[in-house]
Amino acid sequence: MRTRTLLLLAVACGLVILVAGVLQLLRISDQRDAEDVPVYGLADDVEVGDMAVVVDGYDEAAGTAIVDVTLGGVDDVDGASEFRLVVLGESVESTGAGDDACGATTIEPQACRLTFVVDDAPGAGRILLYRRGEDVARWRLAAAGGS
Repeated sequence: MRTRTLLLLAVACGLVILVAGVLQLLRISDQRDAEDVPVYGLADDVEVGDMAVVVDGYDEAAGTAIVDVTLGGVDDVDGASEFRLVVLGESVESTGAGDDACGATTIEPQACRLTFVVDDAPGAGRILLYRRGEDVARWRLAAAGGS
C-alpha cells in the first residue's frame, strides 16, 4: 500500500472513533446520576412504576433484617421480587420466609414482610431498593438494631 492510502485509512479510522465517542456521550448524557434518585424514609407513600409502596417499619436483630411494607396498585404474581437490601459491599435478596412474606401483589394495598439475611454485614447503613420496570426507588433505613 502506498503512504497516502495508509494516511487516508488512519484519518477515516480516527473519524469513526470520534463519531462513536460523540454518540456514547449523547447516550449517557440522558442517564440520571445516583444523586438524582430521591431517598425516601419510613411511611413515605411512593409510586414506583405502577406500584404504590409504603415502607412501614424496619428492624434488624441476630443477623436478620425485617422490613414491613404495604404494596398495591397492580395484580402481579412477582410484584415483590425486585426488592433488594443494600448493605456495605453487597445487595441481598429477600428470603421469602414467613407466613406474611411479600410475594404476589394486588390492586388493593396489602401489608407484608420482607426478610433479609445480613449476618455480619459491616456498617449500620441499610438502603432498601425496589425496581419496577425502569423506575427505581430507594429508602434509607434506620441504623442496625433500629426500628
